[in-house]
Amino acid sequence: MQLKFWLFLILAVMLGLIIGWVDSRPTWDDTGVTAAAIFLVTASLGAAIPSRAWVWALAVGGCILILNIALNGNYGAILALIVAFIGAYAGAAVRKAFGSLSKAAQER
Repeated sequence: MQLKFWLFLILAVMLGLIIGWVDSRPTWDDTGVTAAAIFLVTASLGAAIPSRAWVWALAVGGCILILNIALNGNYGAILALIVAFIGAYAGAAVRKAFGSLSKAAQER
C-alpha cells in the first residue's frame, strides 16, 4: 500500500502540473475541459485509494492553483480545488458503493 500511495501521489502531482500548465496558456480558454480533466483525474484517484481522497484533491487542485498564481496571478484558479475535492470524493463514493454491492452479491 505504501509504494502504491507514493506512486499515485507522484502521478497526481504530475497530472496536476500538466493540467495547470495547459490551463495557464494564454491561448487556452476552455474552462469546461479543464474542469472535466480535473474531475476525471481526481475521481479516478479517489476510486483507486478512497481513504486518501483529500490527498488527491490537494495534489491535483493545489498544483493547478499554485501554478496559475505563480504564472498569471490567477487567484480564480481556487475553483480548481473545489472541483478536485468534488471529483476525489465522488470517485471514493463510487468505489465504496460498488464495494458494498460486491459484498452483498457475494453473500447471496
